[in-house]
Amino acid sequence: MSGAALDGWVRAVGVIVVLVVLLLGVILARRTRRHPHLGTDAERATFDTLHTASLAAPPLREGLTPLGARRSAKHLRALLGTSAIALTDAASTLAWDGAGDHHSAAAIRHAAGVLAGGRTAVLDAQQIDAGNPDSAPCAVLDCPIRTAVVVPLTGEDAVVGVLIAYGPTISAGLVRATEEVAKWVSTQVELAELDRSRTRAIEAELRALRAQISPHFIYNSLAAMASFVRTDPERARELLLEFADFTRYAFRRGGEFTTLAEELRNVERYLVLEQARFGDRLQVRLRIAPEVLPVAVPFLAVQPLVENAVRHGLQAKEGVGHVTLGAEDLGAEALIWVEDDGIGTDPDLVRRVLAGEAEADSVGLGNVDARLRQVFGDQYGLVVETAPGAGTKVSFRIPKYAPGVHP
Repeated sequence: MSGAALDGWVRAVGVIVVLVVLLLGVILARRTRRHPHLGTDAERATFDTLHTASLAAPPLREGLTPLGARRSAKHLRALLGTSAIALTDAASTLAWDGAGDHHSAAAIRHAAGVLAGGRTAVLDAQQIDAGNPDSAPCAVLDCPIRTAVVVPLTGEDAVVGVLIAYGPTISAGLVRATEEVAKWVSTQVELAELDRSRTRAIEAELRALRAQISPHFIYNSLAAMASFVRTDPERARELLLEFADFTRYAFRRGGEFTTLAEELRNVERYLVLEQARFGDRLQVRLRIAPEVLPVAVPFLAVQPLVENAVRHGLQAKEGVGHVTLGAEDLGAEALIWVEDDGIGTDPDLVRRVLAGEAEADSVGLGNVDARLRQVFGDQYGLVVETAPGAGTKVSFRIPKYAPGVHP
């Protein structure tokens, strides 16, 4: 063999070896992706259980509803590893998942004793079939529904439904597992009720805040518009449109959040109406970072603070009053503040107002503080800096992204 031919043969063998190595690498990579190493058998079992529970949780957070029960049932059955499960409320069967669905209509009957007594029950084949119109055992020879564990689901110290695990046999382990899963389901249902209670509380707070929107502001705005009707009809028309847009926004229904841009747009309407009344006595400065305009904020979180600043910055002060409205980008958070150079107030009074221990001549200060803390946590309440004769600055931070918060 010539030297050139030998060199060519060596190069060809080298190419083949490289291709084989690459092929083996691809095969190993695919196998690794298909079967990732999750540790020991116990660790893999823990991961599978937590993953299944995470899939069942979101539907249950809607409450014990037919849709939520149906969506969560298959995951609950996977947690228990039983032939079938049923979920009921106090009156009807909400969901059945698994084999033997010809028994599904009887699930609410199987739940009756536990709904009434509130204690776990174990049913055998005779008890499962008892009450059938023909009083005969199940006619399906290979039906796995021969026993059942019936466990109550509780909420606020009352039985609201049951979880039933069906299978061919009963074991002490299955009874304990079903009780633990039922406790977890009960917790999710209670959290759903808390969410609904929170929503109702926020709606009540908003109704209270709307009721606090100063009647004097509304009266004075109408009076200002009336004063322009003869002297400047076009100005009166513009103010009337601003007033209509302001009230439409302030009294809108639905949605507990809005964007900072929308909230500031309504503040602008408010200030236009106030400047029509005060004229040059009201000076407003805006320091708004454009980056924070899309951030979601609680509805009517800024306007009440501005109204307080105008009232305390002008009505009890001689000469010109200044109000500064700012919004700053803090990375993961936004900082919003309203500052006036008015007469200020006693810091201890402000503390007691925010704590609900006292009342003050303010529009919704405690209301806004309570809603901010309720939505984002106690670290996101109002910060009030004031002293008699030194003006007032009210600020708050909000996270740019928070679970469940969107306009």
